[in-house]
Amino acid sequence: MFGQIDGLSVPGAGLRSLDFPSDVQSMFADLFIPHDAGHPPAQMEPTPSPSNISTQSLVRTYGSEHDILNAYYDFIHHYFPILPPRAAPAIPDRPLDAVGSYSESPTEEPLLLYRPRSPLSLALSAVLALIPHPNDLEPSSPASVIRRRTYAHTFSQLANSSIEADCELHASSTDPSLALSSERPLINRESFHPHAPVELESILALLVLSVYEYTQRGNLLKMRYRAGQALAIALDMSLHSLGEEYDEFAEARRRAWWMTYYCVLQGSIVSTTPLAIVANDPQFVTPYPRFAADPDGWAVLMQAQQVLVSATQFVIDLNKCISTRTNMPYIYERMQQLDTWASSALAQSNLLPIVPPSMNCGDGMEFTTAQSIRSISRIKLSSAQIKTHRFRAFSDIPIFIKKHCDLTAANSNNSAACNSAKDSRVQNGITDIRCSCGGLEPFQQSSSEYTPSTASSTSSDYQSISQYSFTSGFPFSIQHSAKVCLRAALLISRMFPSLPIPQPIINEPKSPQGMTLQPPNQLPRTMPSFACCLMQGSYAMLMIFYKARVEKQLSPDYGNKTTPSDRLIEELRQGLERIIATVTNYAAAFEALDGMRDEIEGAYQTAFPQL
Repeated sequence: MFGQIDGLSVPGAGLRSLDFPSDVQSMFADLFIPHDAGHPPAQMEPTPSPSNISTQSLVRTYGSEHDILNAYYDFIHHYFPILPPRAAPAIPDRPLDAVGSYSESPTEEPLLLYRPRSPLSLALSAVLALIPHPNDLEPSSPASVIRRRTYAHTFSQLANSSIEADCELHASSTDPSLALSSERPLINRESFHPHAPVELESILALLVLSVYEYTQRGNLLKMRYRAGQALAIALDMSLHSLGEEYDEFAEARRRAWWMTYYCVLQGSIVSTTPLAIVANDPQFVTPYPRFAADPDGWAVLMQAQQVLVSATQFVIDLNKCISTRTNMPYIYERMQQLDTWASSALAQSNLLPIVPPSMNCGDGMEFTTAQSIRSISRIKLSSAQIKTHRFRAFSDIPIFIKKHCDLTAANSNNSAACNSAKDSRVQNGITDIRCSCGGLEPFQQSSSEYTPSTASSTSSDYQSISQYSFTSGFPFSIQHSAKVCLRAALLISRMFPSLPIPQPIINEPKSPQGMTLQPPNQLPRTMPSFACCLMQGSYAMLMIFYKARVEKQLSPDYGNKTTPSDRLIEELRQGLERIIATVTNYAAAFEALDGMRDEIEGAYQTAFPQL
């Protein structure tokens, strides 16, 4: 059940998949040209010729388990707290400066100066290798990007092999007749974290690899598969049914379970597929972990994840009901329930923690982490609001060229694409694109050709496609749903930049004269498994922008003075710029997010060509 391969969750989902060539066309110019590419065997990604690889490209690798653990807290823990708080004070970040042995072909495994011992330290090394080395003079050069990619993939493959070894029974090789009577495998290795049992490390490694497969390699199949593997092991260890007993390992076990639960739900969210588990299963009774600075932080995060996965299921159900024109009363009732639930959860997420920072048990890291988790929760709840109201507000008119999350993709040949969509929408769970295609034509022209007369036709087309005769029972008006989407999108655009930037302790630089070390504010955030929220927010702001531009051009005061539409358009412009800056920061480490960044930038430049 947990490793189920779903044919609909193809690699990428609008992300830039490393298994496909990158070809992002300019927005709205010969817009809807489908890009079909075959999917080669799942091996090392294609790379340029070895002669293009510079021997000076440095990769962030570490020389000990302790240094890797310290780097985890510097670069990953704030966004993905799979381990308990630090057990030792922070130390300076010490990535190795040596280039290391590297074969003539970049597609072959590099020879590592230090090979991490744990599947968890190997998986973390895969993510850390993607963060540019502080002494890399050209971190965005093709040579540096390729070398980071190759090292990361090597670490991920080693992590998977180590996970397999941890799950191996000795009797399976020596006397299989005894294997079924054996206990769980005994792992004879020092634990990576002093307060996390060694048997949890395979689970935590799989969670890290799940995010790696999505954000770096753009592979939703493997993302869900890794999370499913972690779930199978966690259930086998009964992590889902722990009691209130609290010892030195209780926090680690609780975090291992609830982060596994979180990642399983995340796989369903980004692939827009039904859950493999029951989200509110009464057997899941393990108490939530705790942040000393925010005792309710974990509960807020898990509720936000539950709301978002429910909103995603709502989109799946809505698409089916629209395509069959049946069971709409269920949709109306569910929409109202989700709206109430998301609003209540968002209000709860805005409540300040009772415990002040000074009471945070001397560990400021967890205070920062707790703040970050609150922001991530608000982002997820805002995305759930957009999913709930998006169809009512905008009829899912497509804006982006490629498929992103559950957003409808635009198509090159309107009539042919619409007929194809009509034939396959039941199998694919895609909205009735036939209705959206007709409303796209007014948006395909450049803004310089946009006149009041075309604005009028746009407005009428927009209204006509929004008013399906069989959807007249929605509990909210188009205007109300559009306002909900606007508020949610602007909140998303503000919450992402509020997430902390990694700030490792840096020793005095010992680099050659003239070398510029990377400023801390340029370090990328990591673990953006919720990057789909960026696309949801961008979509809502762009749709509101086009609606506001129409209203502005129809206004009697058009061209004479500043109008409310002008102020709204400026706020939308700033919101889109914040989102572009955020996804650009992520893409400095995670290549698959290049596709999201390019799509949002293209749409922004089309909407605001004068800037």
